[in-house]
Amino acid sequence: MLILLFILLLFVGFVILFLQLPQFGKAPGGERLQRIKQSPHYQDGAFVNEEATGTFSEGHSFGGVLYSFLFGKKPDLKPKESIPSAFTDLQQLSADAGVLVWFGHSSYFLQIGGLKLLVDPVFSGNASPIPGSNQAFKGSDLYTVEDVPAIDYLLITHDHYDHLDYQTVKALKDKVQAVICGLGVGAHLERWGYPADQIIEKDWNESLILEKGMTLHTLPTRHFSGRTFKRNNTLWLSFLLESPNGKFYLGGDSGYGDHFAKIGDQFGPIDLAILENGQYNPAWQEIHCFPEETLKAAKALKAKRLMPVHSSKFALAMHPWYEPLTEITRLNSGYHVPLVTPMIGEGVNLQETGQVFSEWWKMVQ
Repeated sequence: MLILLFILLLFVGFVILFLQLPQFGKAPGGERLQRIKQSPHYQDGAFVNEEATGTFSEGHSFGGVLYSFLFGKKPDLKPKESIPSAFTDLQQLSADAGVLVWFGHSSYFLQIGGLKLLVDPVFSGNASPIPGSNQAFKGSDLYTVEDVPAIDYLLITHDHYDHLDYQTVKALKDKVQAVICGLGVGAHLERWGYPADQIIEKDWNESLILEKGMTLHTLPTRHFSGRTFKRNNTLWLSFLLESPNGKFYLGGDSGYGDHFAKIGDQFGPIDLAILENGQYNPAWQEIHCFPEETLKAAKALKAKRLMPVHSSKFALAMHPWYEPLTEITRLNSGYHVPLVTPMIGEGVNLQETGQVFSEWWKMVQ
């Protein structure tokens, strides 16, 4: 009995020490926490969604999900071959080019109206605080921090590991003019060396005037946050970029909800909506969209074009790696939303609405 108690205490001690590592970030405190408490979306010590949202969908539980992960069948979870990709030299883009380059999952670069923005970059090759535990697919790690030019705005939608990557964000620090993120997320960034005056934290339904005639709106999603056992102490959000060149919705992670229609009514039509489409499961349908829900969200947003992301780099759910793109393409026959489905690294012309993309995921085993 004493030996078992000793082992348990040793394990607990190890976990406590492990959670002190910098990749876990820092919980908001002091003046930052006082500002959080003023938010109408912060209740009883945590941020809440606009719609009632459970940790698991009705009829599902943590035990059931864990059992499925450990013992369920997971065919084609990862590609057997390298993901096909292209390489767009971000350092050599002309100043007037309007272009988007996707890095896989939910990471992408935007140059529009002379501004350079980087969204949720993950270049470490891992979507977990434990090294090597959730590695990127072969061929999906084409880009590194060194390939990224000086960035005007680094946009972080929320603090999950597959969106806020410690190694990447720390390495980018000297290339970034400013970071825009949800309330509380700045605590992580300050721990990683970002000065306070470089961080702009926003609540939902706020706006920020950028250079060159652009405005960035911070808007709701239906999701959650947290890097340790503490959930929802930082805010998750989406962005709407209004520019002389068009309106772009940068969706972050979200389950389907009424917020899409509200955003569409307020800002639509939207020239390009970038929405998550991948890492879904019936157990967490309230916080991640299935492919048909992604199409419904695009319609609700009054989007002229839809770029589905959150796939093709990490296996965070149990569906085949290619299913999100296969399904959204198949289901789109009933929705008729022009899809933007580039390979990783392929340049998307933000002004050329007729650009054609191959169904590249069908070329991979």
